Amino acid sequence: MKQSDIEPFFATLKAANPQPNTELEYASVFELLTAVLLSAQATDVGVNKATRKLFPVANTPQAILDLGLEGLESYIMTIGLYRSKAKHLMETCRILIERHGGKVPNSREELVALPGVGRKTANVVLNVAFGQPTMAVDTHIFRVSNRTGLAPGKDPLAVELQLIRRVPAEYAVDSHHWLILLGRYVCQARKPRCFECVVAAYCDFEPKVTAG
Repeated sequence: MKQSDIEPFFATLKAANPQPNTELEYASVFELLTAVLLSAQATDVGVNKATRKLFPVANTPQAILDLGLEGLESYIMTIGLYRSKAKHLMETCRILIERHGGKVPNSREELVALPGVGRKTANVVLNVAFGQPTMAVDTHIFRVSNRTGLAPGKDPLAVELQLIRRVPAEYAVDSHHWLILLGRYVCQARKPRCFECVVAAYCDFEPKVTAG
């Protein structure tokens, strides 16, 4: 993608969706952290179904600890890898209470030190909860960035660094939401819906997929 196409690419995405947000449901920074931790190799829809039952009962680090491991597992067992995620979440809750006064820290270094929280999870929390211009590169963003030519890279970190360098500052905070939604619903893996894409004119992918 040419540098001159990047600004209109994001301007078009913004015009179509001025206030994008994560599809995970949450009402606090801790709920967001929990939902993102649970979402690894799982769908947002599946996580939301579980947290709709979990959060009314336990939505603080202490409340999660009070459930106990088996109690927590009973709420999230419909989510893939739920046993390991439950252990990570329990230990994360202990660390939040012991080292952070029960609050979620707002630095990447402190977040990635929490069990089950990798760079992508940390970037989501920093962006969504704290408004930082981070890039949480999931499979959708990785695919869109490479396919369109926006930020090609061989691995998620390479794509993340390219995005940070190429995305205009005015679009930086919301850009990862637009790219995720574009990848999830339009620029799909097996058959991209180029015929529905509002930014197809700026995309390097050829030949464009037509309807039918």
